[in-house]
Amino acid sequence: MTAWIGISDHDGFCFNPAGLTDADTDGTDQKLDLDALMVRGSLVIETRLPQSPKPQPLLNVERGGGWPFHLSFQAIPGGGLTFLLNQGAGCHHCTTNSAEVGRTDILRLTYSWDAPARFGQLTVERLDRGHLTILPVKAPNPFRLADIQALLNRGSQDFLSPEVLFVAVSRDVEPVGPMPSMTPDTPIATPHGYRLIGSLQRGDTVITQDGQVVPVLHRVSRTVPARGCFRPIRLRAPFFGLQHDIIVAPTQRLVLTGSEVEYLFGQEAVLVELRHLVGEPSVQPVSCGPTVTYDQLILPGHEAVIAAGTAAETLYLGRMRRKKDLLRSSLLANVARQSLPEHGRSIYPVLNAFDAVVLAEQRAA
Repeated sequence: MTAWIGISDHDGFCFNPAGLTDADTDGTDQKLDLDALMVRGSLVIETRLPQSPKPQPLLNVERGGGWPFHLSFQAIPGGGLTFLLNQGAGCHHCTTNSAEVGRTDILRLTYSWDAPARFGQLTVERLDRGHLTILPVKAPNPFRLADIQALLNRGSQDFLSPEVLFVAVSRDVEPVGPMPSMTPDTPIATPHGYRLIGSLQRGDTVITQDGQVVPVLHRVSRTVPARGCFRPIRLRAPFFGLQHDIIVAPTQRLVLTGSEVEYLFGQEAVLVELRHLVGEPSVQPVSCGPTVTYDQLILPGHEAVIAAGTAAETLYLGRMRRKKDLLRSSLLANVARQSLPEHGRSIYPVLNAFDAVVLAEQRAA
């Protein structure tokens, strides 16, 4: 069981208030008390921004009755967003303008609430740049299970934009910010041979791409919906120098070198985000259950490790330890701030989608 209780996309939905399992793939026929309240949780939406000169709805769900419910997200030309939540007598409205969000390919929106603590926030993350905006929501109300079910299994009068990749609900206040991206069984090179990343702990050492031995400062782990930019992909050997196949998240980046890199970009190495290569012979989607667990390492200088023979990026923190609101909302909320490193800008450029595809085609030629 996980904290995730429901996931929905254009192919269907699954819903289990006790926590999703691999068997939860086609919705639920459980007898539920739909008036029961979930006083704490998170709603996560991944979406592309519509390319339109007019405001465009992304999600709209509305229910009447004695406890009316209305939830909507709308994209505003220029990259902005509006959020409206009406639950009975409580109404919350947030707007992010174009200067804060900007135009991007994929956004992750996370609305979290803890009614007893009177805590709520809406986070808008730009997955292409790792930038996020946190907006406070005062005194949020609980959700009824009926409202959550309506979000996941929308009626004929509700709307979900084709640009939305998935909608998911958790009974926890979910973290935001940098996320792990390797499955726990990924082998990582250490001075004592390969070890699974899920077995590494603070104080262990690993071998970096340039042959250094550095200590592991922390290992982070998270279970997430296996959809959108969390949907697992398989990297196939012998591509990328792999000794055998590994499974990672699409947001995992590899360090690529070689004559093609020098010729095309005038650099000795570049970083490539694997979601840009999904569908290539070397990068294939993986079928799995509704959720997946990923791990990742935090190293002193954001060094790349050797994962089954390929150079893979570790978790990039930047100067996150100086940003109290972000740190408090992240996977590292319970980690001592003084134990976290500060990472400068990567020494390797990060390729955009077009350049990543051109490089992949050049290497395959």
